[in-house]
Amino acid sequence: MKKNVLFWMPVLLLLFVNCTTESFDFGGEEGILVEGSGGGGSSQPNPTVPEESGDLLGFTIAFDETDESTYGSMSETVSADEEDFIENSEFTSIVTITYNGTTATVNNNVSGVEVSANGGHVVVNSSVSKVEYVLSGTTTNGSFKVYSEKKFKLSLSGVSILNPTGAAINIQSSKRVFVVCADGTTNILTDGSSYTSVTEGEDMKACFFSEGQLIFSGSGLLTVTGNYKHAITSDEYVRLRSGCNITVAAAKKDGIHTNDAVIIGGGVLKISSTEDAIQCEDGGITMTGGFVKVSTTANKAHGLKAYLDVIISGGAIQAQVAGAASKGISCDGNLTFSGGKLTAFTSQTALYEDNDLSSCAGIKCDGNMLITGGEIAIQSTGGAGKGINCDGSLTINDGTVKVITTGTQCVYNRLDSSAKGIKADGALTINGGTVLVKATGGEGSEGIESKSVLTVNNGMIAALCYDDCMNASNSIVINGGTIYCYSSGNDGIDSNGTLTITGGVIVSSGTTSPEEGFDCDQNTFKITGGIVLGIGGGTSTPTSSVCTQRSVIYGGSGSNGEYLNIQSADGTSILTYQIPRAYSQMTVLFSSPNLTSGGSYIISKGGTVSGGSEFFGLYTGATYSGGTQAATFTASSMVTQVGSTSGGGQPGGGGHGPGGGGW
Repeated sequence: MKKNVLFWMPVLLLLFVNCTTESFDFGGEEGILVEGSGGGGSSQPNPTVPEESGDLLGFTIAFDETDESTYGSMSETVSADEEDFIENSEFTSIVTITYNGTTATVNNNVSGVEVSANGGHVVVNSSVSKVEYVLSGTTTNGSFKVYSEKKFKLSLSGVSILNPTGAAINIQSSKRVFVVCADGTTNILTDGSSYTSVTEGEDMKACFFSEGQLIFSGSGLLTVTGNYKHAITSDEYVRLRSGCNITVAAAKKDGIHTNDAVIIGGGVLKISSTEDAIQCEDGGITMTGGFVKVSTTANKAHGLKAYLDVIISGGAIQAQVAGAASKGISCDGNLTFSGGKLTAFTSQTALYEDNDLSSCAGIKCDGNMLITGGEIAIQSTGGAGKGINCDGSLTINDGTVKVITTGTQCVYNRLDSSAKGIKADGALTINGGTVLVKATGGEGSEGIESKSVLTVNNGMIAALCYDDCMNASNSIVINGGTIYCYSSGNDGIDSNGTLTITGGVIVSSGTTSPEEGFDCDQNTFKITGGIVLGIGGGTSTPTSSVCTQRSVIYGGSGSNGEYLNIQSADGTSILTYQIPRAYSQMTVLFSSPNLTSGGSYIISKGGTVSGGSEFFGLYTGATYSGGTQAATFTASSMVTQVGSTSGGGQPGGGGHGPGGGGW
């Protein structure tokens, strides 16, 4: 049962209430919101995993230190017709440049290649193909600049270049550059904090800049520091091959910045940047292997940011984004995750800008999102933080998704934003896989939410939330799967429209009255199959005229840890359930194909349980003994009500069954 809360406090009061560690720019359009009591739920106790629920929701999220060795050493399939693979090219001419302090020694016998050196600053003009440039030595005031009409190979063979007045390496060529870090070498590139040696009409936006494609390979180490702007930039795309090892030690802005794309096929990439770690201004990101670890600090910064699609089929990503409204992965297009591993942490709160609140998210997708495999683990601790936030439709077919959000609601003037585990503005469909969500930050902290239709066809789903565990604006449809929902402050499953259940095993626990295990307001509630168990202070009543599977609604009181048992007249248990918390007014909705027309049943409480298997208090194949008879009923109606129940009110819900005594 959704509660709408309006906050009509003056803006200044809101700032003091919600902004306890950061401040607002009162004269501008931007303000940082820090979680606080404005959410209305921060003083409420956090939910705990009910006893006997196993470790399914006992998970934590942390970076796995073995990811670098596991995924960073992945091999890459070499395609014979792929132009980006250096194996398919040959370079028969070699030019060497050896740096020494503030000078450079050039060895060049290649016709069609002109090389000039001014102290440690080297400029190449080339009109021929198949040339390899080999850089070695150390300079504290030098650079390497290339004009070339053809693609070339750039070998970094133990070179350290510091250019106090510009880029360390400046490729003024639109052709493909194969950057090979020679095995066993360490290579260091550093630029100055200001660029004064700029040629008019030329770009020079990074410590390592190229007008054309940059393809990195080789197992040598490369460390790049961008003191002026970006660390590595291509006006086309950057590609990382298997075996490469690149570290962006620091970047004043982006770690890797491209106009087109970033393609990661393997290797190890570590980036510490102020703004985006990886940004594709007009293109997308593709990752098939390798290990990527990124950290950012600025507000609205991203671990990986793409204008077009993000496609991840392998490898591992570790993202730590620390700024307000920051994102682990953000794409303006579609996002596909079919393999590999993502671990992302956000720790700051929402940001007010342009009359809107923007919050942190582990994944932010403006288009549609598809998950067909792999592992996703996201933790967001700041106010209003989201695990996955999708503006389009979100489909999960397989894989494992784990999300923890702990931030409270953020309020600015009449705007508010709450933490969500998984949120889609479009349809949200789960066809398989494992989805585990903990959203414990108070008011509005929901687990799995669709602003359209939420459909579950299969999979394992467990949600532990303060607010609704599963919520949809239009309808919820459950056709299969194994689902557990536990809310400490609201409904277990809440549809603002219709609710349909045709199969699966569902255990949904809402808090005390007026909250419900299943809530669909006064809309159609259809049950045609499955094992359906809802417990709370109340429940919506199934609509008898459209149901084909019988239900019983039982009302009374319940104690934390007590067993509730329903058995048929021949002594066969059709429900054995351990109540997860105390209810002075308890309403239980149970539907099962084992409820037969005209069958007589006994409801008991207390007693003991032995054997069998258990799913969050719901037992299968167990032996129930002892207990005290609480009520009896005959399933003569499609929906039978027994005892003192709360909620529902759905027309056609069915009347009390014969012998329906209460506790």
